Amino acid sequence: MGYYDDHSQNRFREQKGNRGGFFLASVVGAILGAILVIIAIPALSNRGILPYQIETNQNNAVESNTNQNQNVIHKQVAYDVNTNTTKAVEKAADAVVGVNNIQSTNFWSDEEASSAEEAAGTGSGVVYKKAGGKAFVVTNHHVVEGATKLEISLIDGTKIPAKLLGSDVWTDLAVLEVDADKIKKVAEFGDSDSLKMGEPVIAIGNPLGATFSGSVTQGIISGLKRTIPVDINQDGLVDWNAEVLQTDAAINPGNSGGALINITGQLVGINSMKIAQNAVEGIGLSIPINSARPIIDDLEKFGTVKRPYMGVDLKSVSEIPAYYQEEALKLPRNINYGVALRQVVPNSPAAQAGLHELDVIVEMDGQKINDVIDLRKHLYQEKKIGEQLKIKFYREGKLKQTTLRLAGETTQ
Repeated sequence: MGYYDDHSQNRFREQKGNRGGFFLASVVGAILGAILVIIAIPALSNRGILPYQIETNQNNAVESNTNQNQNVIHKQVAYDVNTNTTKAVEKAADAVVGVNNIQSTNFWSDEEASSAEEAAGTGSGVVYKKAGGKAFVVTNHHVVEGATKLEISLIDGTKIPAKLLGSDVWTDLAVLEVDADKIKKVAEFGDSDSLKMGEPVIAIGNPLGATFSGSVTQGIISGLKRTIPVDINQDGLVDWNAEVLQTDAAINPGNSGGALINITGQLVGINSMKIAQNAVEGIGLSIPINSARPIIDDLEKFGTVKRPYMGVDLKSVSEIPAYYQEEALKLPRNINYGVALRQVVPNSPAAQAGLHELDVIVEMDGQKINDVIDLRKHLYQEKKIGEQLKIKFYREGKLKQTTLRLAGETTQ
């Protein structure tokens, strides 16, 4: 019981001393390690060695490892978006309006017949003039065709009743008159003859109606003086070749009658149509403003286009069977072109010049006339009312010639 082992006691003291030294060393090491970590973390973070986010042990929370000594400054950068395009649109956009075609519809109830008016279609138009308290709008003939009432819509949604001054099916143009009180902008005419292939242009209009009013699309001039066949009376035969500009600026239903402007904001075309085929994309067509201006002037002043008048009913020889070319028209076998006269109006310029039914016109003013389109192009684009027209024609197989003086009446 009273036995004391001095060796064991010394060993115990030695172990106790060792544990005390180890504990002290651990504490000192922990303190030094903490100091090194505190010093090292900002330096490593600044050098991009540590990740920006550190996951903690509690609740998997994510904290931002930010350097309090580093000031982070957030700036809002403003860009100047005043480009040539935006300036052009700003100049012309308010001159482009919507055009609403309102038509009467009849319906029957059990007791009586009634009628109502509803919008039959929408398009676009361009305000090109203000004078005498009135404003004048150019649009397409097909936009206003069949309307019992017309109105225009401004870019802010204001609607103004419109009066149809005149419309021309051949060029697909029409002119409207409205009260000018609320009209702020008028388009500036440009020069469509000076346009170049690849030149940037902008189309402004109301595709699909009021929902997308004032839409702007940009493209280039893809083609100049394109000729597009037009069937005026829907009989399956080409009556006219419209001369148009081609652009890849998007032109959709509702854009008809809207503006095609150049990069300076000048009006260079009246958007008219697009090639609507599944395999075709990016072919929009616009009436050159230089061709449109004389038509616009006539429609505004006279309500119709003052074109030279011959007084004949026409048929292309190429549309007449070969048997009738030989038997009825008595044409030589080597003549398979020209325009046959199906009727000559009494007392008309043609009648006064001695032309008869079944005569076949083959030349005008020294230019070969292949068909009705050639004849109309020469008559409408190269001649004026009151001018003389030299004609060569076949009658009973013999070539003859005459001269007539053009009058100004209705279109052929």
